[in-house]
Amino acid sequence: MNPHRAHKPVDEFDETPIKYPSKLPAKSDGKNPHVMIVGAGVGGLFLAILLDKAGIPYEIYERTSEVKALGSAMSLNANILAAFEQLGLYEEFKKIALPCQKMEIMYEDMKTIATIDISDNGLTGYEHMLFSRPKLYALLESKVPKERIHFNKKVLSMMQNKEGVMIRCADGTTYHGDVLVGADGAYSAVRQGLYKSLQDKNLLPEVDAKDLNKGYACLVGTTDPVDPEKYPFVKSELATRLLTIGEGTPYTWVVYNVAENKICYMIVCQYKTLALAEQEKFRNSEWAPERNADMIKAVKDFPAPCGGTMGDLINLTPADRVSRVYLEDKIFSTWTHGRTVLIGDAAHKLLPSAGQGAITAMQDAIILANCLYDLESLAQQDIQAALEDFREQRHDKVEEIYQKSKTTAALSYGQTWIEKIMRYLVFNCLPHSAYTKNLRKETAYRPQATFLPLAEVRGTGPVLPQKPSKRYEAELKKKAEEESETSSAAITAVAAAAAV
Repeated sequence: MNPHRAHKPVDEFDETPIKYPSKLPAKSDGKNPHVMIVGAGVGGLFLAILLDKAGIPYEIYERTSEVKALGSAMSLNANILAAFEQLGLYEEFKKIALPCQKMEIMYEDMKTIATIDISDNGLTGYEHMLFSRPKLYALLESKVPKERIHFNKKVLSMMQNKEGVMIRCADGTTYHGDVLVGADGAYSAVRQGLYKSLQDKNLLPEVDAKDLNKGYACLVGTTDPVDPEKYPFVKSELATRLLTIGEGTPYTWVVYNVAENKICYMIVCQYKTLALAEQEKFRNSEWAPERNADMIKAVKDFPAPCGGTMGDLINLTPADRVSRVYLEDKIFSTWTHGRTVLIGDAAHKLLPSAGQGAITAMQDAIILANCLYDLESLAQQDIQAALEDFREQRHDKVEEIYQKSKTTAALSYGQTWIEKIMRYLVFNCLPHSAYTKNLRKETAYRPQATFLPLAEVRGTGPVLPQKPSKRYEAELKKKAEEESETSSAAITAVAAAAAV
């Protein structure tokens, strides 16, 4: 038995009746489940778009008053852009992003360590696209009906049994559905509620009770539009990633040019290289805009690879768009139990170095939507089987990306002598053919919704096959038979009329 399958058999599941003091259970059509999504981040919004296409009812519950996103840069590639094209989002997405074909790595004195070509060259048919994170949030949110997103709904607890699942919010309201999706981030309230119930029954694996790994702290932001004459690299129609390795300091920093003449930046401090007293200071500090002063003071004089200093870029950024956060990582073992499932950072928090955090969250949403579409029934055992199928399809893929994110973080932000040697060897000794070979392998996984017509395969590289949808194939077969019968009837009628 797999260790993550920590649930009781269905007939032993909690039989406690669920009371609904403020919100009656949502009605179901008997085939499609009513899905409650907690969290209106990238994963939650993307799942909503998919469920809408699948005809599966859903509601989103967000703890804040609006959808918010850190003002940092993000990147997407072929691993998810095929799905964007399938869903009709690709052309709009291209308007907010710039293709990134080059990464430059340099020392603090601007001496080049390596220039890396990351262009697609026809391999996948999709460029590596770079953009400001809030732009993607805005695009995805615009595709979800406003009445489906409920704000100021901080989840305090959850409860599930054979009949359904219920969440209770801080404002006293309760909501009920057939499936609960925790898409509410690294400190997921849904995960905490689920794990507490499992822990009370001695069903939670020991690894899931441990904290996330804290490897780095960083300051991120996106400037207002800058003067192109002062920062010429924003004039380009291509994005460039400029990474600076600090010398004699635990910091590295990176800047990107994005659309609308804006600059995104991330200043990273390797946590383990700090003295113990400094580590404790980081651990106990509050990660809010008004508490950024100490870190800003420490980094403001760093030379920006695009010109000027990092302090200049921070000064060009509204205070509420400068955020200080931990870069944490962990893959949880338990993703699902009963009618509850975790996706995105709630199930697996990746370091952002490989640019795969948002991609994995949206891939989770795709596979989960596929599994929910193919539900045999709304019975507890069928829902449980579908959610376990989702976990089976996704875990190994996420594990591969997780390991890559740790390696890439060490190459990009590592300041130990071993990491410095590794960075030199990788960026100066590996042939470009090794990069191309790795890209072919990594971009072959391009999941799409199996209940919709697939986007045409782009590029010359391989694409992995997907598990087909039995329901969708049956519906296509039925439609073809009905069209054939209609056509035959029409031919018969024409022949009869001609005979008369």
